[in-house]
Amino acid sequence: MKNIFNLSKTILGAGLLLLAMNSCKNEPKQENSKEVAGNINAKGSDAAFVDAAASIHLSEMEIGKLELMNGSSPDVKKLAETILADHKKSLSDLKMLANEKTITLPTKVNEEGRKEYDSLNKVASVDFDKKFIEVMTEGHDEAIEKMTEISKNATDDDIKEWASDQIVTLTS
Repeated sequence: MKNIFNLSKTILGAGLLLLAMNSCKNEPKQENSKEVAGNINAKGSDAAFVDAAASIHLSEMEIGKLELMNGSSPDVKKLAETILADHKKSLSDLKMLANEKTITLPTKVNEEGRKEYDSLNKVASVDFDKKFIEVMTEGHDEAIEKMTEISKNATDDDIKEWASDQIVTLTS
């Protein structure tokens, strides 16, 4: 009987010891699901901002190429070359930033950009340069608005800084 009592005390003591050791584990704390969802949503909105910026650059570049093919004014063609070079550089910088942030960028013009391109491509050659300037002016204004939105609302400081740099380029 005494042996059973001692065995019970040993088992009970071992159980308490295991319980105490288990509660003292150095495991990472469980994250609050709302906090995790907030981080995912923040990254999602930043990814959407970066995606929108890339789409702007891709569209402007395609329209610039269209001017080089269909335009007639040497001055407007020169403007298109400058626009093309500026957007290429900005898109390159954005690609590096997106890679750092593990954000995938679009590689093709989106549907809205394609419609704008197709519409401009249908313009008669005599009116093409004028229409190109109108389209690029609208696009330029929209790009400034989008970069301002990103610079204010992105959650990632690097993305905000990139957008702010874009505003400087677009307004100079």
